Amino acid sequence: MKLTLTTLFKSTKRLALGLSLLCLSGVASANYGVAFVHGTGSQNNAEDNYWTRSFISSVMSGAPNSNRYVVVNCDFEKNMWDAAATGCLASQLTQFIQSQNISQMYVITHSHGGNMMRWVMSNPTTDSRFPNIINKIVNVTALAPSSGGTALADAAIAGNVFESAVGWLLGYKSDAVKQQQRSWMSYYNNNNLLGTAGRPALPKPFKSVVGTDVESAVWDSDSYCGGYQNQVALEFTQNWLDSCSDGFLECSSQSAAGYVWFRDKDRMSGREPLSHQQSRRQCFGLDTQLRNDI
Repeated sequence: MKLTLTTLFKSTKRLALGLSLLCLSGVASANYGVAFVHGTGSQNNAEDNYWTRSFISSVMSGAPNSNRYVVVNCDFEKNMWDAAATGCLASQLTQFIQSQNISQMYVITHSHGGNMMRWVMSNPTTDSRFPNIINKIVNVTALAPSSGGTALADAAIAGNVFESAVGWLLGYKSDAVKQQQRSWMSYYNNNNLLGTAGRPALPKPFKSVVGTDVESAVWDSDSYCGGYQNQVALEFTQNWLDSCSDGFLECSSQSAAGYVWFRDKDRMSGREPLSHQQSRRQCFGLDTQLRNDI
């Protein structure tokens, strides 16, 4: 009996070791990459003009390979299905996957970029490149996604006096702004996009970081992260939104698709809120949260 137990113990130990080595081999052989997907606007240098190199560098310092990332540059003023929008997104992600032999891809989006990724994941049969992209995605981390649209888009399209205050944020009356009207996003969510209440789940996790407030007190140093003038503008636009908002999107919109990873004050240093501008900057430890998650 003693010999049998010893033999069993050794066999179990060898099996556990073998499984551990197999798992480690899989991790070592995986080419893990990160994609940064910008929001509303037409970009040709999103690394500098939208995200900043310092933000990306800080986030990527936690990746298995800090240089294995792509910053998407597309025309997200167009409709979600447009070749210049998700067509461009698919081209750049496919090129990244092929050139770097990516087997696992962590995607970080901001604002309307979350809708672009949801379009790709919700409509795999509309573009031959979509299925391979979806297959490579580990998860999409959506920073302040406009999943439910925004009242600011409604105001901008209506052409009232409010338009002059939000034009720099929205690009006025582009197709992308029209799509982010609340009634339009409700239609897309019910008919073309997955992941919202009552709809099938997305094929890969879509987790949001929700910004809940804007602070712009001139005496508060935290108000200067991301640019003080941006904080002032976003606190002004917050007057048209629910009390829980990041100055551009209400919390309910940011939480409409997938699931909430966290609300800003739950994890940010000093329980600071993240405005819509700050949710793509090195503010209050956001970059550290993303780095650790990668």
